[in-house]
Amino acid sequence: FRRVLFRSIGYTRVSTTDQTTDRQELGDIRIFEDKASGKNTDRPALKEMLAYVREGDEIVVFSIDRLARNLRDLEDIIKEVNSKGASVTFLTERLTFSGSDDAMSTLMLQMMGSFAQFERSMIHKRQAEGIALAKAKGENSPYKGRKASIDRSVITDMVNAGSSVTAISRALNISRQSVYRIKDEVA
Repeated sequence: FRRVLFRSIGYTRVSTTDQTTDRQELGDIRIFEDKASGKNTDRPALKEMLAYVREGDEIVVFSIDRLARNLRDLEDIIKEVNSKGASVTFLTERLTFSGSDDAMSTLMLQMMGSFAQFERSMIHKRQAEGIALAKAKGENSPYKGRKASIDRSVITDMVNAGSSVTAISRALNISRQSVYRIKDEVA
């Protein structure tokens, strides 16, 4: 006779390091927290949680979009958890998936996962539109590219003075490939 102990395990995620998980209140349980995009499953705390989960555990997540932002990843994560004899509960959607789910539960998961994926697509579309608009504004745009880190005129002067590519790269602490590239642009 084998006794299965039940543990609640929490998973929270925000997209950036300056955001907090405060609104994802899960109570006084073991929490795995990621500060990374949900675009894929390459997240340290998610991997750690999946390795930690055991038979009888319940993973509690504030909402579906906190676990995954696309349907395939969502389904794969839930299948992995269920294959270990554990379940996943989403508080906002009031849904639990244990592996023995009925057709309606599966449909709800797929619909909610599709909505999360759609939302991510719309965020990217709005972001691209905003960047394009900012670029069109010109000079004050934060999207005009980064400031050049190599002073081309110094390299041109050193080449004209007869310095070798190796001597220039050492003097300016840059790669020889950068010197060749700038030298070729000038020529």
